[in-house]
Amino acid sequence: MKILIGLCGAVLVLSVSAYAQHPGGGEHGGGGAHGAPAHSVGGGHIPAHGPSPVRGQPRIPSNVHDEAGHPTAPHVHAENNQWVGHDTGRNDAHYHLDHPWEHGHFTGPIGRGHVWRLAGGDRARFGFGGFFFSVAAFDYGFCNDWLWDSDDIVIYDDPDHVGWYLAYNVRLGTYVHVQYLGT
Repeated sequence: MKILIGLCGAVLVLSVSAYAQHPGGGEHGGGGAHGAPAHSVGGGHIPAHGPSPVRGQPRIPSNVHDEAGHPTAPHVHAENNQWVGHDTGRNDAHYHLDHPWEHGHFTGPIGRGHVWRLAGGDRARFGFGGFFFSVAAFDYGFCNDWLWDSDDIVIYDDPDHVGWYLAYNVRLGTYVHVQYLGT
């Protein structure tokens, strides 16, 4: 009986520590929203990878509303993993940091296989799994409908803006630039 109680206790401890991070697969596997129409956004879809670096002439930042029914925020098309709104290039002054990586690099796992549950805060400072981030001031308006205490997000490297990561909201299919603040 004592062995059974000890085993149950160990399982409970392991499941609590794993709660903040959901592995890729199952409901959040990223293959696309279930039954999603072409050009759908959000609904549980997780992009296979982050955006590609901008090549050629970057565009001037503007409205990212590309289709009827899509958010007026940077988002990812579920059927082809197109990152809409991430084409301003390396010289976008909105994402310039005088001291990139001021608080170090995020040491947690990133990408499709690593879904994190937001554990509180707001756009100025939010956390999950003992890590803390802040949203770029230019992106504040793009995350007004995020649920800071319960949404699932995935962190991707930003290939164009030094010192930034991209936080992708699984529920909404939108993303914002975030800076790592440390643990």
